[in-house]
Amino acid sequence: MKWKKITILTLIVSLLASLSGSLSALAAESSTTKTLNSAYIVYGAGTSTEARENIAKVLGSDSSFKTLTATAADYNMYIAKGSSETTDAAMISSVAIAPGDPGSGVKVNIKDYNGENNITSVTAQQYAMVAQMAGVTDVTIVVTANRAVSGESALTGVYKALAQDGIDLNSENTATANEMLSATKPAIEANKDDASYPGKLMAAVGNVSKDLAKDKQNGQELATKQDIQDMLNTALEKQGIKDQTTSDQVSQISVALYNFQNAPISSSKTYINNVTNTINNVKNSTGDLMNKAKDWANSAQAKEAVDQAKGWFTRFIEWIKGLFGQQ
Repeated sequence: MKWKKITILTLIVSLLASLSGSLSALAAESSTTKTLNSAYIVYGAGTSTEARENIAKVLGSDSSFKTLTATAADYNMYIAKGSSETTDAAMISSVAIAPGDPGSGVKVNIKDYNGENNITSVTAQQYAMVAQMAGVTDVTIVVTANRAVSGESALTGVYKALAQDGIDLNSENTATANEMLSATKPAIEANKDDASYPGKLMAAVGNVSKDLAKDKQNGQELATKQDIQDMLNTALEKQGIKDQTTSDQVSQISVALYNFQNAPISSSKTYINNVTNTINNVKNSTGDLMNKAKDWANSAQAKEAVDQAKGWFTRFIEWIKGLFGQQ
C-alpha cells in the first residue's frame, strides 16, 4: 500500500504541475493577445454634462471604463483629412468600446436613447465593416446619441480610444474606410425594408476588400475600377442581392474600394484574416445588435475557460483527498 500511495503521489504531482502550467498559459493568453487593453467610453464633445450620465447607462459602461471626449479636431484628423468645418457642438454621437476575444472581429450594437434610435443613417453592419477596414479588430462597439444624428462621425470616438490605448491607426486608413459609410448609404436606404440587406452588402464589400488585399500582397497588378465593379457584382450575386443593387450604387461602392486598395491597410498581412472574422459577423446579422452577450464589455469566452478549468481543479483536489482517505 505504501508504494501504491507513492506512485499515486508522483502521478498527482505531475498532473498538478501540468494543470498549473496550463492555467497560467491560459491566463497569459487572455491578457496579452487583446487588440485593446482597456475599455473606453467616448462622449461626443457636443453632449452636455447632464446628458452624459444617462448616455453612460445606455452604453452599459461602468467605473472601469476610461473616459474620453471626441472633438471636431479628432474628426478632422481621423475622418475628414483636415477639410471639415465640423464644430465641437456637432459632435453628438457617443461610443463605448471594449476588448473582444482574439479572432472575434468587430461587433457593433446601436442602442436606443430614451426609446428612440437616434442614429438615423448608419447600420451596425456598416460600422463594423468600416471599422475593420480602418484597422480596428477584435472589439465590441456600442453607439448611441441623445438626439437624432446621421451617426457618420461616431467612429471618431473609436479611433481616438484606440490611439489612447497605444494603437497607432493610420489616418489615411481611417479616412478611406469612412468613405465606405457614404458609399453604401444609398444602397442600404433603397433596401430599408430588407433587414438582411446591410449585413449581406457589407459582407460582399468585405470579401472584395479581402481579395484586393490578397492580390496586392501577392504582387499582382492593382485592379482597375472596372475590375472592382466586376468583383463586387460577383460578390453581390453570391450574397443574393445583386438584383437589389443598382449600377450607380455599385459604382459608388467600387470607388470606395478602389481607394481602399491604395490605402496602407490593404498591404497589411493581418488584415486578410481579421476581415474574415468580421465578414462572418455581418453576413447573417440583422438589426442593431450584433453582440447580444449579457456582459459585452469583457472577454467572456476566455474568462469562462479559466473558470471552468479552476472548477475542474477544485474537483480534482477533492478526488485526491478521497484517494488518500482510503486504506
